[in-house]
Amino acid sequence: MSERTDRINELARKQKTVGLTPEEEAEQKKLREEFRAAFRANFQKQLDNTYIETPDGEKRKLKKEE
Repeated sequence: MSERTDRINELARKQKTVGLTPEEEAEQKKLREEFRAAFRANFQKQLDNTYIETPDGEKRKLKKEE
């Protein structure tokens, strides 16, 4: 795992046991936001490279619904 994920997990464990200081809560929030942003970006890249094969064999790029 990455250092960011390790720190998120460490703060989550500490939160469940002894609680977090306001600085640690702010750090936890920032790390979680960074993690979600990275996850969304990676998932979007994966979707951008996804193709659907139709029954007639044609491959079409996956389109975002509006």
